[in-house]
Parts: sequence; structure tokens; C-alpha cells
Amino acid sequence: MSRTREPPLVTGISPNEGFPWTKVTIRGENLGTGATDLIGLSICGHNCLLTAEWMSASKIVCRVGPAKNDKGDIIVTTKSGGKGTSTVSFRLMKQEKIGILDQSAVWVEEMNYYDMRTDRNKGISPLSLRPANPLGIDVHKGKIPQMDLEGLFQGMSGDFTSENFSATWYLIENHSATSFDQLKVAAIFLRKQANKKNEGSLAYVKGGLSTFFEAQDALSAIHQKLEVDGTEKVEGSMTQKLENVLNRASNTADTLFQEVLGRKDKADSTRNALNVLQRFKFLFNLPLNIERNIQKGDYDVVINDYEKAKSLFGKTEVRVFQKVYAEVETRIDALRILLMDKLLEMPSTLLDQKRYIRYLSELHTPGDPAWKCIMAQHKWILQLMQSCRENYVKGKKSATVLHGPMLDLDSDVRPSPISRLSQTTSVKRASSFQSSRDDSWRFKAPQLVTFVDNLTEIVISQLPNFWKLWISYVNGSLFSETGEKSEQVEKLKKNARSRQNDFKKMIQEVISSLMKLIRGALLPSSLVEAELKQYGGWEAKVELSGQWLTHIIHTMRLNYESLTALEIPNDLLQTIQELILDLRVHCLMITLQQTADDVKRLAEKEDWVVDNEGITSLPAQFEHQVVQTLQSLKETINCKPGETSIFHHERNQRHVHELFIKIMKVFIYSLEHLSTKTEGDPESTHLTSLPLDISSPDLLGNLHENFIPSPEQRLLIVLSNCDYLASHTFNNLAEQFVKHSFQGTEKIAQISIDDVKNLDQRLFETYIELKSDPIVGSLEPGIYAGYFDWKDCLTPTGVRTYLKEALVNIIAVHAEVFTISKDLVPRVLSHIIEAVAEEMSRLMQCVSSFSKNGALQAKLEICALRDAVSSFLTPDSISSFKQALETLPQLPNGAHKKLLEELLNKFKSSMHLQLTCFQPSSRSLVKT
Repeated sequence: MSRTREPPLVTGISPNEGFPWTKVTIRGENLGTGATDLIGLSICGHNCLLTAEWMSASKIVCRVGPAKNDKGDIIVTTKSGGKGTSTVSFRLMKQEKIGILDQSAVWVEEMNYYDMRTDRNKGISPLSLRPANPLGIDVHKGKIPQMDLEGLFQGMSGDFTSENFSATWYLIENHSATSFDQLKVAAIFLRKQANKKNEGSLAYVKGGLSTFFEAQDALSAIHQKLEVDGTEKVEGSMTQKLENVLNRASNTADTLFQEVLGRKDKADSTRNALNVLQRFKFLFNLPLNIERNIQKGDYDVVINDYEKAKSLFGKTEVRVFQKVYAEVETRIDALRILLMDKLLEMPSTLLDQKRYIRYLSELHTPGDPAWKCIMAQHKWILQLMQSCRENYVKGKKSATVLHGPMLDLDSDVRPSPISRLSQTTSVKRASSFQSSRDDSWRFKAPQLVTFVDNLTEIVISQLPNFWKLWISYVNGSLFSETGEKSEQVEKLKKNARSRQNDFKKMIQEVISSLMKLIRGALLPSSLVEAELKQYGGWEAKVELSGQWLTHIIHTMRLNYESLTALEIPNDLLQTIQELILDLRVHCLMITLQQTADDVKRLAEKEDWVVDNEGITSLPAQFEHQVVQTLQSLKETINCKPGETSIFHHERNQRHVHELFIKIMKVFIYSLEHLSTKTEGDPESTHLTSLPLDISSPDLLGNLHENFIPSPEQRLLIVLSNCDYLASHTFNNLAEQFVKHSFQGTEKIAQISIDDVKNLDQRLFETYIELKSDPIVGSLEPGIYAGYFDWKDCLTPTGVRTYLKEALVNIIAVHAEVFTISKDLVPRVLSHIIEAVAEEMSRLMQCVSSFSKNGALQAKLEICALRDAVSSFLTPDSISSFKQALETLPQLPNGAHKKLLEELLNKFKSSMHLQLTCFQPSSRSLVKT
């Protein structure tokens, strides 16, 4: 025998004990593919195949035979699966033989005996006379619904034991797929059964006919003999006497057995009542069992018992059964209400919701429990979101909002949106994980941030189950654990598909409410006035920093990915993308505005300590501040799949350019403010001049961390910083802009460079004015000190004091500039020397006439000054010196020229140490 299926497995038998010939129902798995596939059935070792009636692959009905064993297994054998096994057993009860006159308190199985008194069969239950298969052919159940048959044959029944039996109904229900040849076989079988019944009655009469004749002959012989003897005439009729004797015997028998027969009738009634109670104890105990199982929560047991009772007694005509079944229906109605209340009670897990919906579906609850649950879940989510907002608006940041029972809605632990970063792949997925962030973070974060986190956590913890409930509703898995198709399930699935638009509106409302609540907290200007009343209400709101806005953007992106993983249509999630874009733009603008404020405060950090290049730490701090801002905006600027670039809108790009230019201008203004601080400023107290030792090889030795510069030194330091900004910082920032995907940054860099150059020029002119005016102003008084006259002067003996003082002042400027930045020295000294040369030229041109000594003195001083600062001469200063010399008369002879040369050498020799700073080589010797 080749096996094509699993071996049979018996998992249940009802009843599980009884007397021989008890009718039992066997349930299990793989019990055969049909009646012909069933080749063996034994209970307690007795072969019961002859009484077996195969109903389905999970049900067989048979009668238990008189087995030898008191208890044994139920073994089913099929062609397709072979010999099977059993997980249950049957206990065979032994009958006690009791005589007709014996009293008994135990159950006596009804016997098919013949009552001599009433001439009829006694003790046979009508159900026991019901043939298992009246047509004698295999039953082929049709797929015609029972309701259609009831409508077609109104008032009739397909049960052949019913008074309203309809043969057509029975054939349609049990033999709609039977062939015509099989039906002819069934007709022949019925004729044989009828003939057997008629032949049985006739044979009974034939068998007793000789007895009747013999009795008649005997009575006739007795009568003739009595007539011959004459006995009847003497003593009366013999027949009459015999009748009287028989009547007296009958009366005596009735008197003797009346009590016995009464007890027997009473025992029969009791036995019949016990029979009913025993046979239908399931129904009578069902109301109490339903109540107990409901209290224990065993709803599956209740539903199974109810379905069994409904199939057996749902259409009963017995008044007792009707009364008990009505009580069962009352208990089931109460169960429906209880299950509906539990289903609509929130919060509830998805597993419980599916379980309650399946129960209500199996109980044929009116309406659509699944849709009611979906509506209740939708309303619950909206209430949670509004409650979260109200708690925060009222300032109630209680821990219940974070960890309350309303969030513990599933068997898994729901993570916060922050920790959902590592969950995105597993959400494709729907699994849980824990956040590594300390719980105390929530209480350190701003209120708006924790509000958004909690609000999104509510949606992310609720919406997946809400969506899964809908999917189960549409595909019908809510109504059947096995996925089997039935008319009711298909009807509910069709009803679910017709409500797709309604569910889509629910999802839209949840997501829209989420977006508006977040907008009301972070972007109230994006809502209309009517929406602000419902979703706003945040009084005295403090603007979040760019860092927290970036965190919120990160949270929203994770939420979007989580919802996308649920395969929610993109058109329903479009509002989330729009909010993310608005938050990105808002974060960018806020961050740049905050950066401008931070840059403005950078001036407070100026320590005036310069490096070897003459630059303080301020430009580097500014560059670091801007680069740090760009890096913090990286996540905000970068686009995730499906997102729109911030710079897609020209208005945003223009606004960003304006803010960057503002940042640059703020820093440039801070530099200008630093350069103009006076002694009254808090940072300028204890303002002192820096004593300089120009002979020292290290002019920066006196500069230390507590150095407080003079106003002139401030100007020089700011000038040096401005030069570094124009040549390095702004160009570096332009590269950073390009690196971080900002567009049109050339314009920002150019405007910034132009502005810092303008500041540089203004500050430079101010410094030159401060330094050159005293030097230039001292020339004329020095020249004419002591009533000096160019027309009447002595022979020159050297350069006069005024010129030496001017050179010393220039050397002081050189030292001051060189101390700050050696790169500024040529620029500053060349402008000061231009001013001095121009003044010398003017003064020489103002002299009406020179004597020989006067001309020699003037030429000596002009040449001494020119040769001393020759390294810093410019075309303008050279021209001024030339004009001054051309104004003087020519020297008369070689002696004057020789004297001029000697005096110049003497001057250079005496001032050699002081004039060393003006030599080109000196700038490379002195280290700054």
C-alpha cells in the first residue's frame, strides 16, 4: 500500500464511554478522502467498520461493538494514509442483566423486545430507527447553501424522519453530484428494502398458520366430545366455563402483577427521562458551562459549544430543548456585548483586537465589528495626540506622557524616535530596540523637542498596528485563523474593500493632525488662524536652536522611513515631506541667524595676542564658527530620497545669501568696533602704552596674554586681521560653501572681501593720520626754531635736531608697526614718508631765498632724510624730495659738495644704530 497522505490521527471521540452499540462520533485528522478510502476502524480492539459512516476527513460516525477490552484506542486505517494512531481512548461499560420483575437503580440499555400485552415493539428510540444511508449509495454533498434550499422548499425538510420530509430536497442536498446510474441502483435498493419488510410480515403469518389450525381443531374436538357426552346440557356450556376460568385467571394475574407492572411503567418513565438527560446533557449543562468559560476567558470553548448546540438544536421543535436553547442564546448575546466592549476598549494590542474580531465574526454578531474597531482606534490616536499637546501647553510634562500605559500597546517595547535610527531597516521589519540615550536627556531637552518626540512616538507606536489591522481586515485574515474561504468571509472582505476611501481619509486625518500639531509648535505662521486655535496655543514660545531643530528633522525623517516601511502609499505621506522641507528651511535660517549673533559676540573673546603673522585668534575663531555652522547644517542641507532641495526655490537661496552676507558684515562691523574702543570701554581700563626697546632683538617679548593694546595698536591689529580676512579667510569660507553644497557663494565672498577692504582703507587712513600729523606738524617749528633764517645762517656743522626728532618718531612708528605685523611696515612707513616728503617740499618752496650756507643746510637735511628712509620711498615721495631739492640753489663749488658729503657720512655714522631698522636686511634679521 503506497501512502500519499499522512497517517490518520484520532484526536477526539464523543461520548468517550458507553455500552456496546453506543453511537459515537470520531474526530481527528486525515481520516480518509471518502467512504471507499476507509478500510479499517477498531474501537477497544473490536472491528466497527460495518457500522462506520464516513462524514469528512475529520469526522466518522459509528457504533461501538461488544469488545473484550474495557478500554482501548480508536484506530482508523485508510488506503491513502495506512494505519493511524489515537490520542484518546474509549471505555466500554458492561451491561447488568436485570429481570423484568427486578427493581433497578442503574441505567438499563433499551432492548428491542416484544410486549405481549400491547402487541407492539417497546424501548426503541425513534432516532435509533433512522437508517444511516437510506439509498445505500455514497453521499455526495452539494454546494447549494442551506438558506437557498429552505427558501425553495418552504415548510419542508430534508430530514427523512421528519413529517414534512421532501425527497427532492434530500436528493439535491445529498446526491446532487450522483450519477443517474447510481440513482437507479438506489431505486433498486429501496425496492428490496420494501419487499423485505412485506415478506417479513407475510412469513410471520405463514409460520403461525399451522398453529392456528391446530388450535381450532383441538377446540372443535373438545366441543364435539362435550356434546356427545352431554356434559354441556347437564352442567352448562363448557366453553362458557372455560371463558370464566380464563377471565378469573386474568383478573388474578392482573391483581398479582399490578404493582409489579406499575413499578415497571414508572421505571420505564424514569429510564426514558434519564435517557434524555444522558443523551442531551450537553445542552442542559451548556448555559452554566458558557457562564463559567466566559469568566475564565475561554471564549474559543464557548464558541465551539455554541456552534455545536446551534447545529443540533437550532431548529428543534421540542419545547424543552427550545427553552434551554433560548437561554443559551441569551448568554451568547451577553457574550457578544462583552466582546464588543473589550474590542472597542482602548488601549488594546493588535493581537487582542484580531482575537475579539474573530470571536465576534464566529458568533455572527450584527454589523461589522472590525470596522467599528478601526474607527475606535482612529479616534483613540487622535485623542492621544491632542492630549499630548494639551499636557505640554499646560506645562504638564508628566512622565505618563512618555511612559504611560497608553503607549504600552503591544507586546514589544516601543522605542523613542531618536533610537529608531537603527530600527529603520528592521522596521521593514516591525521589530523593537532600545535607545542608548540616557533617559535624563528628555528632561534636559527643550519642551518643544520633547513634545515633538512624544507626539511622533505616539503615532509611530499606534499607526503600524492601525495599518496592520486594516490590511488584515481587507485580506480577510481577521475573520478566519486558517484562511478558509466562506460566504461570510468573502462578504466581509468585499465590505472592507468598499471602505478603502474611508480608511484613506482616516490615515490622512492622523498624519495631517500630526503635521499641524508640529507646525503649531514650531511653525505657527504656516497655519491659518482657525487652525491655530486647535493646534497652536503655545504661549511665550522660545525659539529653538539650530541643533534642536536638526534633531527634530532627524526624528521626522526616521518617522517617515518607519511609515514608508509599512507600505503606506506615498501620497498619504506627502504632508510629512512638506513639513520636513519647511523645517529644513526654518532650521537653516535660524542657524544662520544664531551664527550671526554668535559672530557678533566673538569680539568679546578678542585677547589681542598676535602670532608671527601679526594675526590674532579672532579670524580663526570666525572661520571656525562659520565652518562649524556649515557642518551642523550638513544633515539639514542634504536631501534624503524623495526630498526636495532647499535651494530649489529661488527665494530660499536669496535669503540664505543675505544671511551669509549679514554674518560677514557683522564680523567686519565687530572688527571696526574693536578698533574704535576708547579708554572708557570696559576692556580698555588700565590702558597704557607699550614701552618699546628698539635695540631688543625680540620686540614681542613684552606682549603676553594680559596685554592691553593702545588705540594705535588696536588699529594695527585690526588692519592685520582685515588683510588676513581678505587674502585667506573669506577665500577659505568660499571653498567651504562649495564643499557643503551651497550655491552662488562667489558673490558672498566678493562682497565680503570688498567690505573688509573698505574697512581696511578707512582704518589705515585713520592710523596714518594719527601718526603722520604729529611728525609733519613738528617739521616747520623745528626748522625755524631759534629764529633760524635760510638767508643768514652759519656754515652747517651737521643735521639739526628737528630732523633727528622726526626720524626718531618715524622709527617709533616703525617699531610699533613691526611689533604687530612686519608686513604692515612698508605700507605704513611709505605713506608717512610721503607725507613728510610732501611737507618738506612745501616748506622749501615757501622759502623766498637761500644763502649759500642755507642752501647747503637745507640740502644736507633733505638728503639725510631721503637717504635714511630710502627703503620706503615711493614714486610720490621721490618726486616730493626731487621738487624740494630743485627748489634749492646749486652749490657754488666742490668744497661745498665735499662738506655736504662729509656731513652726510657723519650723520649716518652717528645715527647708524637708529637707522638700522630702515635697512632692507634688518627686516629679515628681527624675528617677530
